[in-house]
Amino acid sequence: MKNILNNQSKLQWACRRGMLELDILLSNFLQEAYKDLELEDKAHFSALLQHSDPELFSWLLGQAIPSDPGLLRIIERIRQHARSRISN
Repeated sequence: MKNILNNQSKLQWACRRGMLELDILLSNFLQEAYKDLELEDKAHFSALLQHSDPELFSWLLGQAIPSDPGLLRIIERIRQHARSRISN
């Protein structure tokens, strides 16, 4: 698993989703914030990418909450990153 955590091209490929909104949120986060994450949060991000588009969409929009606290933490980081891009 550690291999994918440091493999930017594999992560970028995993960020490609069937929904443009998810592509943008995940890809921007990967390119701009991922490198500064702790190893544990990098693992949570990688695990997040294993979930379906409808799950990701509902979590990232705050319509649902994942049961895994690690996923919830990385989702909050992604949402915070997206908000910071809008306010800049």
